[in-house]
Amino acid sequence: MPTNLYGPHDNFDLERSHVLAALMRKAHEAKQTGASEIVVWGSGNPRREFLHVDDLAAACLFLLQHYDQPEIINVGTGKDLTIRELAELVCEIIGFEGGLSWDRTKPDGTPARCSISQKIESLGWKPAIRLREGIAKTYEWFKAHHR
Repeated sequence: MPTNLYGPHDNFDLERSHVLAALMRKAHEAKQTGASEIVVWGSGNPRREFLHVDDLAAACLFLLQHYDQPEIINVGTGKDLTIRELAELVCEIIGFEGGLSWDRTKPDGTPARCSISQKIESLGWKPAIRLREGIAKTYEWFKAHHR
């Protein structure tokens, strides 16, 4: 069971995407247009965990070779951050220097979502792509493929 995923080929549609892809697109477009701020849904306080899709693929291959039990295995990093911290990180990587404003009329969702990935870690697997590196790689892909 993977945690929140991101990476190349993500859905960057502002109406249908998940938080990381939406933040990336908003920050990119704000940088391109010279906007002074981007609006982020909710308060920024909920905590989320993110896993790069390449790490999920590696975990799937690892489990095919090392696991043969009926129990579900969580696949994640075991590290979370607030949506505010995520938004600040995305803006830093993209180079958007404007501000963030919070639309508290939009829902926050669950206060915290972080997987317990101790079982896969006990088998010897850990994610290889750190969040900063993964966001930067995803942003490079986005720039190359976004119209």
